[in-house]
Amino acid sequence: MAIVALVCTPHIAIDEAELTESFVRASGPGGQNVNKVATAVQLRFDARRSAALPDAVAVRLMRLAGHRLTADGVIAINAQRFRTQERNRADARERLAALVAEAAVPPTPRRPTRPTLASKKRRLEAKSHRGAVKRMRGGSGED
Repeated sequence: MAIVALVCTPHIAIDEAELTESFVRASGPGGQNVNKVATAVQLRFDARRSAALPDAVAVRLMRLAGHRLTADGVIAINAQRFRTQERNRADARERLAALVAEAAVPPTPRRPTRPTLASKKRRLEAKSHRGAVKRMRGGSGED
């Protein structure tokens, strides 16, 4: 049975047609198989043009993607942690789903706060103490 969509959150599911997978040879351990079988997976997802993502989520996703984002707005995830193609494929999809789920959570707005009266007093006392220390260092002032 083929996977119809990659479910990232209860409200966001990426259609299979929006994902592009290519298989390449992986570096690292693999024994005699390593030079024969293309087990590493490169999963590509066009975040900029995706119909599955709301605009705000797409913007946050592209910011979160970092070095995995190309100039065209395509997110490329390379998976070569496992020795089998199927496990690497599942790993790449899980990592994309986790990235989208993280981008789907809106950031909490900052609530401006004011310093407490006690912290203001501590700051002023520390400043006057430092000033006193510096005054004590000075010589007689006669040269």
